[in-house]
Amino acid sequence: MGSHGKFRSSLGDGDGRPIYLERSSSLALDNDSVLADEHATDPVLLRGEFPEAGPEPPQETHKAFLRGKVRLFGHFVPVQSLLLAGVEGGLFALLGLLSLNLASHLFHTVGVAQPLQATLIQSATIGVVLLLALVAVGLYSAHQRAELSGVISRTLVGFAGAAVVLQAVYWLAPGVAVAPSVLGVTLLLCLAAFAMVRPLFYHYVDASLLTRRVLVVGTGERARSIEGLRRKSDQRGFRLVGFVNVSPQGKILVREDKVIHLQSQLCRYALDHDVDEIVIAVDDRRQGAVPTNELLDCRMSGMDVTDILDFFERESGKIRLDLLRPGWLIHADGFKHNLVRDFAKRAFDLALGTLLFAITSPLMLLTALAIYIESGGKGTVLFRQKRVGKGGKEFELIKFRSMHMDAEKDGKPRWATPDDPRVTRVGRFIRLTRLDELPQLWNVLRNDMSIVGPRPERPEFVRRLARREPLYRERHRVKPGITGWAQVRYPYGDSEEKSIRKLEYDLYYVKNHRLVFDLYILIQTVEVVFFKKGAH
Repeated sequence: MGSHGKFRSSLGDGDGRPIYLERSSSLALDNDSVLADEHATDPVLLRGEFPEAGPEPPQETHKAFLRGKVRLFGHFVPVQSLLLAGVEGGLFALLGLLSLNLASHLFHTVGVAQPLQATLIQSATIGVVLLLALVAVGLYSAHQRAELSGVISRTLVGFAGAAVVLQAVYWLAPGVAVAPSVLGVTLLLCLAAFAMVRPLFYHYVDASLLTRRVLVVGTGERARSIEGLRRKSDQRGFRLVGFVNVSPQGKILVREDKVIHLQSQLCRYALDHDVDEIVIAVDDRRQGAVPTNELLDCRMSGMDVTDILDFFERESGKIRLDLLRPGWLIHADGFKHNLVRDFAKRAFDLALGTLLFAITSPLMLLTALAIYIESGGKGTVLFRQKRVGKGGKEFELIKFRSMHMDAEKDGKPRWATPDDPRVTRVGRFIRLTRLDELPQLWNVLRNDMSIVGPRPERPEFVRRLARREPLYRERHRVKPGITGWAQVRYPYGDSEEKSIRKLEYDLYYVKNHRLVFDLYILIQTVEVVFFKKGAH
């Protein structure tokens, strides 16, 4: 094959990565084969010949656009969440517009007119702030598992937070200010509308139109990892059609009632069952078990063909270490660095770090005073400890002291645990409220840390974890942060095993980090702080 350009554009994986059919039969399915040239099990493709055109795809395959998740600024977001946010955000803005117009009409009768442009800006501000507040308390999270009481408490916290933020906005921009009575009525209307619209949305919106129908090729260990996504929140973006058995001699480790023994071509079956995506989950691709010709038919018929690692990255927001192959990391998109992005992130850190340092200074003074009083004026208020930063460089992290002075008098580093006896009474409170982290803003201003990034770990733990998982040091490709993707998605890591699990989220962040993603993580951090997620 003299030119690959045509094949690269038509057989890409959907994110701009080329598929090199001339190198290996399993290429789109296994990036390792491009490097190792493991074996070419399909001489037809190696000769540059392609199978005859498969069955004609049905006309309605374009509806897959509405299904599953879309990628925004490097991060996957469920279409269902976007649609719900659009409906509710628009409704909030509309109710704000109606309330403000009514108030303007009433005031106009006594000679005070409200310009239409100002009303539109005010209503849009209400809609945006309310929407962001509800995002911050986790009400648009695809992995939200709170019970009804939890949803109610999050809703009330979200609306209360929105009211506070709106008052701050009005103080900073008096031109868009709304009378407190009008704002109160508007927020009550929005709360009532929210309570009615959300249940109706989930009841009447056909979930099948918003979820991708997924067919898995394979029935072994890797396929079983997909079957393990059993919770409803884990399957919010897709619906599992079944597992195709492509190796009669292979193990079947998934539920028998989900196993599909094909009696026809894979592409024909997929089209007949309205499949949007085929996930390759074959354990050993060297055995020639991957039906490359049939998968090529599926790809040409409009279906996505996805590696299991890409599937898990999209659905769970992490990179599964137990499924990882080095070739996948080499060929995956992401892991990008450039001067413009680095400059923007540093400018953001300086601006937000300075602002937060100024705003939280009174809180830091009160926290320091409480620690000083509890310790009877003995010992230090601040706690300094060596941590590992970007590039493996060590720095001195600053926190408020939350433990007794002799917490590690034997010199042995230990993980913090629930009900840790080393933690003082004040220390327990400032850990739960994250007040102990505030001095790290100084680390941000000194350029040791960023606002958002993987949490910095102690050198002793890093060495131990890197021996167990060599990829652990890859999290040091970016600056550590006060908050991070792992912190908003996973409980506190108080053991080596949990730290390895958090590494999966850290690698996802290193791969996909962007300034907009940082903003999203910051908003999600509000939920962590208010609902005490992860703190020990």
